Amino acid sequence: QVQLVESGGGLVQAGGSLRLSCAASGRTFSRYHMGWFRQAPGKEREFVATITWTGGTTYYADSVKGRFTISRDNAKNTVYLQMNSLKPEDTAVYYCAAAAGLTIGTISRSADYAYWGQGTQVTVSS
Repeated sequence: QVQLVESGGGLVQAGGSLRLSCAASGRTFSRYHMGWFRQAPGKEREFVATITWTGGTTYYADSVKGRFTISRDNAKNTVYLQMNSLKPEDTAVYYCAAAAGLTIGTISRSADYAYWGQGTQVTVSS
């Protein structure tokens, strides 16, 4: 079992940057693919990025490609989301999630991630 705790959210002006962290408990962190999702008020939760358990492959939603970078440090049981060139439409609660197995077809499906953090709020002002 994996427990996830996000941090690093906050209020930032458009064009600014934030780095989110997600600390995981459990000795099997390195066996999980890790993802970031977000949910804006009145909208469904959407996929942001995923990194495979080795850290060798990353996937991004088109809306964040080129601006966000996902990374992980298995020695620290932590996954990161570096967010640059933030836009007001990036405002949302950001969640990290862990999945034991994913395919190309399921990377962006929240239902395939078994463990979730409580979320951290990111607000981008215009």
